[in-house]
Amino acid sequence: MEAGGRRLEYRWFGPGPGDAPTVVFLHEGLGSAGLWRTFPARLAEMTGCGAMAYSRAGYGGSDPVPLPRPIRFMHDEAAVLGELLDALEIGEHVLFGHSDGASIALIHAGREPRPGLRGAVLEAPHVFAEEHGLASIARIREVYAETDLRARLARHHGANVDVAFRGWNDVWLDPGFRAWNLEEFLPAVRVPLLVVQGEDDEYGTWAQVEAIQRQSGGPVEVLPVPRCGHAPHAEHPDVVLAAAAEFVRRVLGRDSVDSRDTAPPVSS
Repeated sequence: MEAGGRRLEYRWFGPGPGDAPTVVFLHEGLGSAGLWRTFPARLAEMTGCGAMAYSRAGYGGSDPVPLPRPIRFMHDEAAVLGELLDALEIGEHVLFGHSDGASIALIHAGREPRPGLRGAVLEAPHVFAEEHGLASIARIREVYAETDLRARLARHHGANVDVAFRGWNDVWLDPGFRAWNLEEFLPAVRVPLLVVQGEDDEYGTWAQVEAIQRQSGGPVEVLPVPRCGHAPHAEHPDVVLAAAAEFVRRVLGRDSVDSRDTAPPVSS
């Protein structure tokens, strides 16, 4: 599948867009379609929706991108998301974004949402840069250089591994990134939001959640996850699945759905 002028890897679970709404998964700064593991398939089964996870350019099996990434790279990726939804003919949908993916979802929802957008699950979202998070990003640069982190990421990103890591790490640590801020988009976000935040998140504080609650143009629900870091869906999957499934069914008006088998993933 091509969007933004590059070939993007994607995986589909459950019914297609002609048969049911779709939950669209947007990964974190070091993620990929495959790193969601079984979570999208499980959510598809629980909601009766389709689930589509894709790797942004420079990640997973998608085409590489030139470095360095621009500070506005998430704004660019929000435009690519619109192209992707059109290319796959996705109608009714809910976005599920993690970290950078949640920020991209917010830009898209506040700037150029497609008519079928019904809501968004935002896991560990960022709407402005914080010293707390930047310090953690600086530390992981050392971990990447000194441990087996690069080898472990290479299992998911292949030849893209350095593009994926440096494309994320370098731009967040650019001095200009301290002024990065997405709050201008929040008042135009009209769809319901579910914000999922680990209480021990090493990359973001509760101030991110409060900014979204205070400024979003639509209703905001919050799921705090105790004893949890930056990836609630991986650290406490059953808690996040239950909350996300209830939210997705409700915003889609699908309070009761038939249980169905999950179809095998389709990659492109």
